[in-house]
Amino acid sequence: MATIKPFRGIRPPKELVEKVESRPYDVLDSDEARAEAEGNPMSLYHIIRPEIDFPVGTDEHDPRVYPKAAENFQMFQDKGWLVQDKKECYYIYAQTMGTHTQYGLVVCAYVDDYMNGVIKKHELTRADKEEDRMKHVRVNNANVEPVFFAFPDNAVLDAIVRRYAATEPVYDFIAPIDGFGHKFWIIDDDADIRTITEEFAKMPSLYIADGHHRSAAAARVCAEKAQQNPNHRGDEEYNYFMAVCFPAGQLTIFDLNRVVRDLNGLTPAQFLEQVSEGFVVEKKGTDIYKPTGLHNFSLYLEGEWYSLTARPGTYDDSDPIGVLDVSICSDLILHKILGIGDLRKDKRIDFVGGIRGLGELKRRVDSGEMKVAIALYPVTMKQLMTIADTGNIMPPKTTWFEPKLRSGLVIHKLS
Repeated sequence: MATIKPFRGIRPPKELVEKVESRPYDVLDSDEARAEAEGNPMSLYHIIRPEIDFPVGTDEHDPRVYPKAAENFQMFQDKGWLVQDKKECYYIYAQTMGTHTQYGLVVCAYVDDYMNGVIKKHELTRADKEEDRMKHVRVNNANVEPVFFAFPDNAVLDAIVRRYAATEPVYDFIAPIDGFGHKFWIIDDDADIRTITEEFAKMPSLYIADGHHRSAAAARVCAEKAQQNPNHRGDEEYNYFMAVCFPAGQLTIFDLNRVVRDLNGLTPAQFLEQVSEGFVVEKKGTDIYKPTGLHNFSLYLEGEWYSLTARPGTYDDSDPIGVLDVSICSDLILHKILGIGDLRKDKRIDFVGGIRGLGELKRRVDSGEMKVAIALYPVTMKQLMTIADTGNIMPPKTTWFEPKLRSGLVIHKLS
């Protein structure tokens, strides 16, 4: 069962939140962070992207960068741009995209739950990214950015969240660039805190939606600190890491689509002929075609859209991984025809989140940058949770969640 606890969050004063908050570190590069933070010394990018405080071109993994993050984190606290709450609290974080609002509970999750499988993962981590996040957590002695969890829908927690959501939020702003709304409340009532803790304790599992590298980094830093502490008990603050937990029923997974630079030496006609061995191929014309359901794909090539429907027998319905559209696409097109093996490393392929629309696929092919685009029907939360529950791992680049969590609304110190 899941163990969580409240914590003394470190947060910006209400009047400064829009100066401090930022996009997460991994959705933009150094140049973009530098541009967004220009003229704003309070931007969290100075902590999560501290290479922007060095000359242009400084590598984000330069040994000088991590100590600069810690220096800036301390400076933010010294100047009162970040202030620690006096009491251990839970928090509510609501995100609005269009007409949909999802409400997450900000908690401290238990590292032991991550290690023993109560917190379930669905992706593999990359060693270099895990190492980077571990260094950042270690040097700051804090989880500066949260992990994104899903949990089974819970009526008791919904009622608590609705009660707070009917009151005035501590933070309420529209984020620049994407225009999504963000609201934030503090849960400091002892009875509510106790109820939330008890309700999570009834849950057999929590699910990492986004933030596998941050979770792994938190576990590694915890192990380091435990080894260094001769009086380690297991309940120290470093045994916990910050997560925003959303009811699974409120979450939407977007498609994560593929664009490829070449046809692996094939002509378009030869390529389509080989594709037709595994799919029923229908030409749809020049208007954008969107996949209509599982095992239906759209393909854009030389100004034309095609519908691809996987033929029966090309996938195994009893295989929770093989039946996924990302697996079908990889097996029958990317690997077999285009010769793309490792999706994480092959430079011939790139990925486009569905939030950007299929027009972005068309643009990248029409520009000549890419030769072909493939759009997939999105994975469902039920599929994600089933795969995690069975101990399986999804193929790389399977899920895309929106909105992304804003960083800087609250930070968790490890001591």
